Order: sequence, then C-alpha cells, then structure tokens
Amino acid sequence: MRRELHFQADRIEMVLASHKVPARVTGGMVTPRLVRYHLSTPLGVKVRQVAGLSEEIALSLGAPSCRVFREEGRVEVEVPRAQGQAVALLPLLERLRRGGATVPPVTAVLGLDQEGMPLLVRLPSANVAHVLIAGTTGSGKTALARTMVASLAASNNQRSLQVVLVDPKGRGLSAFEGLPHLLLPVVTRVDEAVAVLGRLVAEMERRDAEGRSEPRLVVVLDELADLLQTGGKPVEEALTRLTQRGREAGIHVVAATQRPSAALVGGLGGWLVGCRSGMGCRVFSLWPTP
Repeated sequence: MRRELHFQADRIEMVLASHKVPARVTGGMVTPRLVRYHLSTPLGVKVRQVAGLSEEIALSLGAPSCRVFREEGRVEVEVPRAQGQAVALLPLLERLRRGGATVPPVTAVLGLDQEGMPLLVRLPSANVAHVLIAGTTGSGKTALARTMVASLAASNNQRSLQVVLVDPKGRGLSAFEGLPHLLLPVVTRVDEAVAVLGRLVAEMERRDAEGRSEPRLVVVLDELADLLQTGGKPVEEALTRLTQRGREAGIHVVAATQRPSAALVGGLGGWLVGCRSGMGCRVFSLWPTP
C-alpha cells in the first residue's frame, strides 16, 4: 500500500510539472474509500490551475475520477480507491472505546466520514429528532438501518432504550428478532403495523400527559413508501403525529425509502432537511417544519 501511495504521489507531481504547475505532495490520508493527497504550492499558483488538471491526474492514476479542492490553506487531491473497504461495526465501536470516546446515549454509529472520522447521529439532539434514509435499490438503505439498530443496542441497555421494528417485506430487519431491546416482535404485516403505530401514538400522548420521555423509543420503518401506500391514511396520520410530537416524548422515527419526494415525505406534515452523509445512500436528519 505504501509503495502505491508513493507511486501515485509521484504521478500527481509529474502531471502538474508537465503543465508548468509546480507543486509537491507533502502528505495525505487514507480512508476505506478514498485517498486524499495534500499539495503544497508556491505563492502565485491558483487552485483553479490544479483543478483544471483533475481529468489528467485521474487518467495518469488510472482512476475513474479525481476531485481537487482547497481546505485549511492547502490544496487537496482526492482519488477513489480501486477497491473500497467495508467498515466493520464492532471494530469501529472498539476503536471508539480504545480512544477514550464515549458514545452518547441514544446515538447511532453510521460508519466513517470522508475524513476517516467516526460518523454518529444523536437522535435526541435538537437538530435531529428523526432520520430519513434515502437511496436507490441496492444502495444500502436497509444495511444502514441495521447498522443503526445494532449500534444503538450495543451502546444502550434495554432499560434506557426500546426499539420497534416495522419490516413490510419481512427480510431486512428479521435478523433482530429476539433482540432484548425489542418492545414487541418484528412487525411484518400491514394491519399489524397500523395497530402498532396507533399504540405508539397513544403511548406518546400518555407520556406527554405525564411529562415523561424515558425510556427512549426508536421506531425503525423499512420501505416507508410501500408502508404508506398499503397502509393508507391510518399509517400517514399516525406517522404525522409521531414525527410532529414524538421527540418531546422520547420517541424517534427512523425510516428508509427509495423516494424521498415531496409527495411522499411532504405528506407527513412537511420537513426541513439537515445533514447528509457521503455514503452510497443519503442520510437526512429531519424535524417538522414550523
């Protein structure tokens, strides 16, 4: 790996020198999917001169693409790795523990960001509340939802966190059957989902009346569009109430869908979109619009 990195750094310098753009690679960073090279350029060299050579750099490295940008006073050249590596959840959690980091309560570990740093989403934080995972077929929506459930269960005991899983296809979340954190068995039938969502609304109202928000309750919905289409108005009304008022009662909704369209998501009362990850699918933190 080190030899390949030195080879690529030399090729980047050669391409720039051939176009009379003096620069040196002074370091870099390797993540599971990307290699980022730090460039040192003399005074007078403009970022757009380097950026204009991104295609030539990619061609020289045999890479499908190359991104050039400025960050913290230096020029960065970002190249995708030929063989991306998967990020295993358990080693990542162990890495956090070894580093002395404590995963905050009700916080899901998503993976690594483009800087190679752990990517977390804390559901009770003021700018999250609920999460929408969006992406095309095969982009990893269900895998990410499973990662969130597994990391939440690994970092929270069942007295402080309970989970409800709704899986209309009966395939994506069935592996969690028997998880101690489950409030009830994995829901696979639409009529069961309608009844469960109604019970969750009643629980939210009870908590509101008593001023309670514990234990935290995370509701994970796979195939949101399918659930809304087959469940109809009762599902839409229940989800609208949960997403609008659930946060203060300690209830958080995590939903996965192929189509985060206004027709689908807008039907739940309207949303503001927060952050997104640089993963195969997009992760939005959501909260109801005023």
